[in-house]
Amino acid sequence: MKRSTVVILVIFLVLLIDQALKIWIKTNLSYGQEFFILEQEWARIHFVENNGMAFGISLGEEWGKLLLSVFRIIAVSFLGYYLTVLIKEKASFGLLVSFALILAGALGNIIDSAFYGIIFSETPYHGGVAELFPEAGGYGKFLYGKVVDMFYFPMFSGNYPDWFPFWAGQKFLFFKPVFNVADSAITLGVINIILFQRSFFNSPQNKGDIIDQIENAPDPI
Repeated sequence: MKRSTVVILVIFLVLLIDQALKIWIKTNLSYGQEFFILEQEWARIHFVENNGMAFGISLGEEWGKLLLSVFRIIAVSFLGYYLTVLIKEKASFGLLVSFALILAGALGNIIDSAFYGIIFSETPYHGGVAELFPEAGGYGKFLYGKVVDMFYFPMFSGNYPDWFPFWAGQKFLFFKPVFNVADSAITLGVINIILFQRSFFNSPQNKGDIIDQIENAPDPI
């Protein structure tokens, strides 16, 4: 299978799963509503929205939201360009899939930020669900939509020991952030690159390309 085909398939599948789940959550759950996954209390679908970055991190109000949306678009444009370069250079499939995951995740959250404010009504906090393509219009404007998050894994809680700096004796919860498929794709892509960078950048294919370039280089004058 061609490298470009693999990249396109990865991006398409991540976006399809990410957006299908987000739209289902928006149109079936009210804000803050949750249910257990496979009846496991530590694994939940918990519907929240945020104006900020991955895992619910926020960046200011309207100006921060606009700045973040613009930054995402610039970052995605760069990632798209870099992926085309990697494809032309016949980079390893592992590296291409990793960058495709990062690009797909970034695109997934950009779609929320760019269009959800236009196509959805506001999600009620106490009962009721958002409406897709409401007659009265959406809850926001272009680039001011909220990102939908739903995965919540509060595996265990406790208290920091008394000797622990800064938070001695305070309560903690692991894992607290709520995230989505797009966040997961970005995280997985980054982890893959960190863990397997040697095999990605020193694969036999890459070494062969380097040797070919050396052998085909013109003789020095």
